[in-house]
Amino acid sequence: MEKVEVFILSGFLGSGKTTLLQNILNEEKKLGRKVAVVMNELGQVSIDSNAVSENTPLKELLNGCVCCTIQGQLEVHLQGLLQDYDLDAIYIETTGVAHPIEVLDACMSPLFADQLIVQSIVTLIDVNRWKERHSLSAQLQMLLREQVSHADVLLLNKVDQLSEMEQGQMLFEIQSINSDARCLLTKYASVKLDDLRTVKKTERKPHERAHVHLDLKLKTYVHTFSNSLDLDLFEDWLRKMPDTIYRIKGYLKFTHSNHTYLFQYSYGTPIYLKELMNYKPTLVFIGEKLDPQWMKAEMEKLEEESMKAE
Repeated sequence: MEKVEVFILSGFLGSGKTTLLQNILNEEKKLGRKVAVVMNELGQVSIDSNAVSENTPLKELLNGCVCCTIQGQLEVHLQGLLQDYDLDAIYIETTGVAHPIEVLDACMSPLFADQLIVQSIVTLIDVNRWKERHSLSAQLQMLLREQVSHADVLLLNKVDQLSEMEQGQMLFEIQSINSDARCLLTKYASVKLDDLRTVKKTERKPHERAHVHLDLKLKTYVHTFSNSLDLDLFEDWLRKMPDTIYRIKGYLKFTHSNHTYLFQYSYGTPIYLKELMNYKPTLVFIGEKLDPQWMKAEMEKLEEESMKAE
């Protein structure tokens, strides 16, 4: 089954995310692809939903930020879209104050993570806002920086309002924060769909295998377990794991119990909650530069050692 592409559109308030979304939806329409949109607004009323045509499935998250108060609602909406429509892509337009890691976390429910491929976190930067960023509060300056540092694609928007020298200086500043991202200078948030893709298979020569261009900076790994884990061995692994793993969530079965547990890990704190439902034991990992082969080997080793410990 083909995985559904996910694009997360990030960027500070007023940077041009809705214009970017409209441009991309127009391109998707020309390609005849089936897409859906999830739009998040901080207020109780949606301002930008009229930017999405009536025949495009749209889910709205109002009165909260997807990265904190309404994270669970996003998971429900995504699951609904995957069940109700045969989609090629889902675009998530976040609020201007959303943190990219938190949004990615909300996308990766263990119930459907294996049906999605996160193509990119796209951060739109209003060049005038960036120039004047020192007038913002320390927290907002930090958020702007985080939105830049965790992006896979950076769009410096409204560059027609800068001189060539200013453009060069800003590009240097942005790339010093995130040298891994693809950086594009745009007017009216005008980009090609392929500019936003990071996972793109191309054949170099007939005898060469397809390879993947430009890895996602924030990567995800999904693992489904065949057996129960030993809790002590699992916790020992958590203590030793790389600190570039920011989030883990999913469902686990342990050898000491017949129950299924909902497991969540963030900011160094593991949480276990007994579940009444018998979910498939699957964990989703989110981190920087995760190596899927290493993760797979580690989880399989954990399963083997748990079976021996029984």
